[in-house]
Amino acid sequence: MALAPKFAGQKLAAGVSPKTIHTLELYLDYVCPFSAKMFSTIYNDVFPIVEKKYEGKVQFIFRNQIQPWHPSSTLTHEAALAVLEAAPDKFYPFSNALFLNQKEYFDVSVVNESRNKTYERLAKLADSVGADQKEIYGMLEVADKPGEGGSLNIGNKVTDDLKLLVKAARLTGVHVSPTVLFNGVVEGSISSSFTKDQWSDWLEKNVV
Repeated sequence: MALAPKFAGQKLAAGVSPKTIHTLELYLDYVCPFSAKMFSTIYNDVFPIVEKKYEGKVQFIFRNQIQPWHPSSTLTHEAALAVLEAAPDKFYPFSNALFLNQKEYFDVSVVNESRNKTYERLAKLADSVGADQKEIYGMLEVADKPGEGGSLNIGNKVTDDLKLLVKAARLTGVHVSPTVLFNGVVEGSISSSFTKDQWSDWLEKNVV
């Protein structure tokens, strides 16, 4: 799938050039333990291999895969979109921080706090990677007063972008996380249990 310029901060690539290169799309959910495992391996172990051996040949794209059976999933992805818009270069560090602290956003951890309170904690986490806490919270906060025309479902400043990303995932037919697409096609052989060595072998066979 093509990547809209407004979401360019989602791209993780070494030595990008105008030529067509291989693309690995990672459909991940911030409150999914298996997504966390895959992200950690790719971010810490696999991408350094790509930088060294496959520069200009393959890129990774983070695809936000919201799992509606985890209610706080939406809130964490909204926070990531706020960071993506406000400080694109902090998107991957923030994603890493979210995965490292994902248990703080599991059902039991958020069930007794308000939505805006969760946003406050997410904005504070964004601040820890260099994004502006006040700006991020301002993009996430939901007002407690009706909007224009008396609307009560007013959303926040990232709602429209969130809708676009949900639509993109639905169009590909992706259901669970993590799911990996290689050049637009689901790559079923890749799982969250893939080790650094398994990724290295896979890249050697598939990226030329």
